[in-house]
Amino acid sequence: MSTLIRDYERFAKEAKEICKGRVYTDHLRRYAYGVDASCYSYLPKVVVKAEDEREVRRLIRLCQQCGTPFTFRAAGSSLSGQCSSEDVLIVCNDGFKKMEVIDDGKALKCECGVIGSDANDLLKPYNRKIGPDPATLATALVGGILNNNSSGMCCGTAQNSYKTIRSIRVVLLDGSILDTSDQKSIDQFLKEKPQMVEDLLQLRKEILADEELTHLIHHKYKIKNTTGYGLNSLVDFEDIIDIINHLFIGSEGTLGFVSEIVYNTVEDVPHKGCGLMFFKTLNDASLAVVALANMGREKVIAAEMMDYQSLRAVQSLENVPDFVREVPEGTSAILFQTESYTKETVDENLAFIKDQLKDIPTAIPSLYSQDPKEYDSWWAIRKGILPIVGGQRRKGTTVITEDVCFQIEDFTKGIEMITELFHKYDFVDGGVIFGHALSGNVHFNITPDFSDPKDTKNFGDLVKEMSERVSGFGGSLKAEHGTGRMVAPFVEMEWGGKKAYEINRRIKAIFDPTRILNPDVIITDDPDVYKKNLKAQCAIDDAFTICMECGFCEKHCPSRNLTLTPRQRIALLRETKRLENEGNFTLASELRKGYEYYGVETCAACSMCKGLCPLSIDTAQIALSMRRIDPPAPELAKKIYDNFSTTLQMARAGVSLEGIAGSIITQKAISKITDGLHGVTGITPYLPKTTPKANHYRLRNRIKPTNFEKVVYFSTCANRAFKPNQGYDDDRSLQQVVESLCNKAHIDIIYPQHIENLCCGLSFENYDDVHERAVKDLHDALMKASQNGKYPIVIDHSACFNHAFKHMPDLEINDISEFLCKYVVPHLDIEKCDERVIVHKQCKIKSLNKSQYIEDLARLCTDHVFNIKSFACDGFAGQKGFFTPELNKSATKDLAGEIAEYGATLGVSSSSTCEIGLGENGGIPFVGVAFLLDRCSKAKK
Repeated sequence: MSTLIRDYERFAKEAKEICKGRVYTDHLRRYAYGVDASCYSYLPKVVVKAEDEREVRRLIRLCQQCGTPFTFRAAGSSLSGQCSSEDVLIVCNDGFKKMEVIDDGKALKCECGVIGSDANDLLKPYNRKIGPDPATLATALVGGILNNNSSGMCCGTAQNSYKTIRSIRVVLLDGSILDTSDQKSIDQFLKEKPQMVEDLLQLRKEILADEELTHLIHHKYKIKNTTGYGLNSLVDFEDIIDIINHLFIGSEGTLGFVSEIVYNTVEDVPHKGCGLMFFKTLNDASLAVVALANMGREKVIAAEMMDYQSLRAVQSLENVPDFVREVPEGTSAILFQTESYTKETVDENLAFIKDQLKDIPTAIPSLYSQDPKEYDSWWAIRKGILPIVGGQRRKGTTVITEDVCFQIEDFTKGIEMITELFHKYDFVDGGVIFGHALSGNVHFNITPDFSDPKDTKNFGDLVKEMSERVSGFGGSLKAEHGTGRMVAPFVEMEWGGKKAYEINRRIKAIFDPTRILNPDVIITDDPDVYKKNLKAQCAIDDAFTICMECGFCEKHCPSRNLTLTPRQRIALLRETKRLENEGNFTLASELRKGYEYYGVETCAACSMCKGLCPLSIDTAQIALSMRRIDPPAPELAKKIYDNFSTTLQMARAGVSLEGIAGSIITQKAISKITDGLHGVTGITPYLPKTTPKANHYRLRNRIKPTNFEKVVYFSTCANRAFKPNQGYDDDRSLQQVVESLCNKAHIDIIYPQHIENLCCGLSFENYDDVHERAVKDLHDALMKASQNGKYPIVIDHSACFNHAFKHMPDLEINDISEFLCKYVVPHLDIEKCDERVIVHKQCKIKSLNKSQYIEDLARLCTDHVFNIKSFACDGFAGQKGFFTPELNKSATKDLAGEIAEYGATLGVSSSSTCEIGLGENGGIPFVGVAFLLDRCSKAKK
């Protein structure tokens, strides 16, 4: 192996010509992108975000020229350190999202950046799915799923990537491409790489000539195994392309870059039944597991085991059934699933399983169900284990999930061994045992404090002894999480010595002779790499210190492709705290300064991360709290609120910025609104071509003696100041449209008195005194107008509705879409139009689980309705669409393509400010959904 020159400076300079604006050498972004879900902390020298295969090929060649080791990163959800890097980190995510359904759903072609759950969503109409089902499916990218040979609760070894792969497209280390679905590419590979072909086939020949080694390989892959390379590919296949196809599975990005995958899909079987059984001891549960496993997949496709500590940990979850809170101490549980194409077969399977397990004593009566609502609540127990353990751990500790596998006949002894290690190395506190028991796959969590030398030593000793004893059982040190750095020093041990390990080393040498690609992963010469660079987590605010850095939160974050994700925001707070604790105030100060833009200014504060986080962490609160620490011009904020009507008039007279929602907060802002040039930041605002016109419509109550219902209508400051966005052929104000609909439905409209002076308070949430006044004034006005809550209240902007809803729980407040569905639609005759409508579900109504109403309204008006899938939050975030427009542009960058795909002609929303950015970046008008409903409706006869 030659010595690498490691010229990072040259690499960074030339990489900037390949990936303009996407090469990072500053500490803040290098640290942020270096964060992954593992227990390791590495700081890359350079981070590059590649957006297509062409860029990757050029970057690989540049790394070779500069002698810089490099690692590919997908979602960063791997647990064993396989995507950590202290060299060049190449992130391949957002630019690799193409998918294509093949053979009527029997196969799926997808680029490496496709999220696993998105692949399954595309396959739903065909009643198909991809085989691998890791717990991280909603986060992990198929590139990572394939490279780790990830599996999960149901797929076992029968439907993992190894068993369901059809073809791959891979960039080799010389920049050449092999596409195993393309005969021309195969022919070219065979012509240009004869030595590689010969070396691989020679390995196969040597293995087959060694009966003992061949038997060992067959035996090892009867159970889940991701330790080392997939040696089974060399005995299961004789064709070189089949060998390469399968050898790259589980290779953890150490042999080349897999840019595209074609999976053979599996059927999503319609009928399912589950059983939840509680056993008196962990040993009894283990016996049940062995019995279930011996029944075969025809009877049981999944069986999850949970020890008493697991059950105790999840007892606090809201959706966990009450009986879980009452199980006797020492109880362990098994949750199993059977499935079939017919309900009758499921009935037969459940009866068979009951009979086979009847002699194993249970702690409480077992439960069986074919009702998805009921058994989903049972699965919530299993799925809640890891996050709850993470949330309950001691401050400053790291969650580590180990992943071993035993032959099923050794399962009970394996569980006993793990329990013994917990006690020996003092990890009983916070230690839980669970896992995919049907496969003999055991997960266990420990929570060491890597700032404590004792915990650090105990962790290292536990991993070493675990490796020795699992290897002694003939088990797998890593069943589905990949070798990574965690067990790289123990690959030789697991494989029974040098003979098999030498095959692993030769595979690496065939594809990467200089070990420039992902060094120290799978193959390492450092026996201590598994206990180096461990992630010592500094304690920060209680709301965020529980973060496990799993990355589940990142999928919906609107700033994820612009600055930071929620995981990175929290990690940087920890890093800043660590630097301050170590006395490195210069670098800590640099991070704090950079955080103002990367962590605070570009956070949309949409809280979409909270819904995805297993611990429900709302990372938006970081930015919101920092904005409140020293908000600009507090006295001016008071003056603005005291003269709110005048402020709105000035906004109308200006360039129609965004309805005062947070934009007018400094002395400069008043003058800059009047001349339409500047915003609160002192920088000329971005004015989209869809910026609305001023709204001069006069609001007055609409009362008719013939009407039979009443509603209090609070029209928000944004909608009072501005009309809908330009580009739509209806020039009325939103109030006129709502009045028209209520008139048809025979509903009186009551506007709160002095509405011109009222605000929900969202504009002033950084100013506690003013915010409190605004909320109280609106509450009092709504209470009076509704006659102490006698009449329902509607608010016509979803962000403002959300704010009022949270602060005024004693009033019946409806979002505009909810109000129209519940109160107006029943009194209308609706005739569908031919409009192709794309629906924007504003993030604030999503957080309240009220987003279905706007879609229901759209479907009443047309048969051509599409929900936006390319983002969860558009990032306009009130004023940010004007003063941080790059956030909105980044979040919605794929919207125009999505609209073109659907052939959509109109967008509907319930947020007039979001509509500005949506129309600008989508290329079609976006208007309030009330406009569509009014256009398609008449009063019911």
